[in-house]
Amino acid sequence: MRPWIPLGHPDRTRPTCIFTVMCYNVLCDKYATRLMYGYCPNWVLKWEYRRKSILEEIRHYSADIISLQEVETEQYYNYFYPELKRDGYEGIFSPKSRAKTMAESDRRYVDGCAIFFRTAKFSLVYDHLIEFNQLALANAEGSDDMLNRVMTKDNIGLAALLETKEGAWSNGIRPDPSQIHQPLLVCTAHIHWDPQYCDVKLVQTMMLMNELKQLTQDAVGHSFRPGHKADPSHTQLLLCGDFNSLPESGVVEFLNTSRIAANHSDFKEFGYKSCLQKIAPFSEKSNEFTHPFRLTGAYTTDVMPYSNYTYDFKGLIDHIFYSKNTMSPLGLLGPVDAEWFRENRVLGCPHRDIPSDHFSLLVELEMSPAYSGLGSNGFIPRR
Repeated sequence: MRPWIPLGHPDRTRPTCIFTVMCYNVLCDKYATRLMYGYCPNWVLKWEYRRKSILEEIRHYSADIISLQEVETEQYYNYFYPELKRDGYEGIFSPKSRAKTMAESDRRYVDGCAIFFRTAKFSLVYDHLIEFNQLALANAEGSDDMLNRVMTKDNIGLAALLETKEGAWSNGIRPDPSQIHQPLLVCTAHIHWDPQYCDVKLVQTMMLMNELKQLTQDAVGHSFRPGHKADPSHTQLLLCGDFNSLPESGVVEFLNTSRIAANHSDFKEFGYKSCLQKIAPFSEKSNEFTHPFRLTGAYTTDVMPYSNYTYDFKGLIDHIFYSKNTMSPLGLLGPVDAEWFRENRVLGCPHRDIPSDHFSLLVELEMSPAYSGLGSNGFIPRR
């Protein structure tokens, strides 16, 4: 039902790494209630029914990197991980921060984020959990707004520093041995949901980018080829998640343009400025906060009007961002045809044929080696 939209052709003149990435909020069981989705029959909401369709969809598209949100702890360990391991994937997972305060019997129902990667193409160097409530506490600088609005939300990000294997270089031209093991930083995040808290979403995203900057700098300590150390600018970034933020939001503006005005309306005039100066580079001259990556989003509303489709809300709030200097999209998965919704009188999702209230995003990317002199991820070290 969903078209594949071609966007480019592989470069056959030099070695490149071609891979697909999926981003999918699978709607965890405890949120799939009749109270929330009254238009949806009980049997369609049941996890036993939905999980089969979710796994079928993941397997059908068979992405090389899979980023999932709203995965319950027990479902990760007892369902997704064993099933996908059988298909040639390795994975990492972390539940939301509240799990730490819970009894073991309750902890298994806490949802979180997962990243799976195809072991024929990638290996894991290390992973890193990003807890926004802990970062808010550490950077509060006495700000009541940081403590009362940001610290109280237990959203997380999860990052995996991957390294490409020889099997990832499959466009027909063998790379130089020194280029085979490219570092790729993959991050998934689930940002706070409430539209009334656009300030929190933006602050969480700024904290996320600062953590990713630290991780790229830490990557210098890992050797990616014999006798050499990786330069931070050689670590390419892939950022996927449910950002609960529309394309016109401050969150997407900050990620796409690498900057945001300190007086942006999404901050809602709360007192974050002094804390944020600890988190993000700030220019007095332009009154802007910045981040050091050069990213672009794979999806726009021209291609995908909505990634979340419910009775009372429809919008593009899930996103895949990638380093635009060294990656280019070859194609992506388009939307379900609007005519299908009309013909089947679908008021919202989940639906018998659509197991979540979100649609999966899927993009095929071509990545050039970052340390071959063909460009870098655009990471600008702070001077």
